[in-house]
Amino acid sequence: MARTDDVRNDRARADDPVTTMPATTVTTVQTGSTQQQKDSSMTAMPGLGTSLATPELLRSVFRRHAAGVAVITAQGSRPVGFTATSLTSVAAEPPLVSFGVGTGSSSWPVLAEAEHVGVHILGEHQRELAGTFARSGADRFAPPTSWRPGPEGVPLLDGVLAWLVCRVVARVPAGDHRVVLAEVVAGDSAGAGRPLVYHQGRFNGLRD
Repeated sequence: MARTDDVRNDRARADDPVTTMPATTVTTVQTGSTQQQKDSSMTAMPGLGTSLATPELLRSVFRRHAAGVAVITAQGSRPVGFTATSLTSVAAEPPLVSFGVGTGSSSWPVLAEAEHVGVHILGEHQRELAGTFARSGADRFAPPTSWRPGPEGVPLLDGVLAWLVCRVVARVPAGDHRVVLAEVVAGDSAGAGRPLVYHQGRFNGLRD
């Protein structure tokens, strides 16, 4: 699959090298009534490898993390959208959600200014749709994508398991991303089917 706006950040090759850190010990020096650590390096637990914190390590760990698949949309001078696995329910009162988006993504210039966004929960029958909204350079709203204008002018995708329209309340800097917080203003959870899941770099159906 080609590089994506959001899903790409969860990927890593299965054979990515992982650097192992040598085991060290911590020496404690007693000075009066105060203990001071002389060497604050890590003590490795027996039988566990210790890896340096690198982008490759983070990606390889999150390849093991199965996540639901959503598409985020917004309307500017043109409709934009991207596939996201970072969607989170933050609070019920008021109803808040969050998701991450890269500042280098094609959708970011519109999302940086949008007052409202659409959140779509994809079903396992929508793997191709997830791929379309994850693929760089794709015309994501062209046929066969079926969509319509929704509340607040937000693009709504057809055939999804559920959708929300949310008002953006904050954009929090986080490295080369922004964490977007948004308050739910409308939605529908009446779609039929089973959810789509992203795991080990692939879109999969949920197995019992």
